[in-house]
Amino acid sequence: MDKALFAVGEQTRRAVLGDRHVDSSLAAATEFTRPLQELVTEYGWGAVWSRPGLPRKIRSMLNLAMLTALNRPHELKTHVRGALANGVTVEEMKELILQVAIYCGVPAAHSASRVVAEVLEKK
Repeated sequence: MDKALFAVGEQTRRAVLGDRHVDSSLAAATEFTRPLQELVTEYGWGAVWSRPGLPRKIRSMLNLAMLTALNRPHELKTHVRGALANGVTVEEMKELILQVAIYCGVPAAHSASRVVAEVLEKK
């Protein structure tokens, strides 16, 4: 593991998802799941999310679209909160879900719409 890249990834992950989420994820890691947590933090958050080529808001919008298309509600919920922290507006989320509905399917968009609404209600 590249400790410097992991540190950058952890800092970025905390900025987007919040300390509580990251602390909980890392604390819950077991011998079995720890390597995946390290991989996600080092490469996902350190090598990719920390690149200067796209602003975090755009990365968040891409994640919302991909997670909706893949119908991954648990991860979508986490990234809705991150998207709000990165400046994605509720209106932009509505438009994103409509766009995904056309290109990836209405059932996935319906599921995502329910997840986003649930997160917004708890906000």
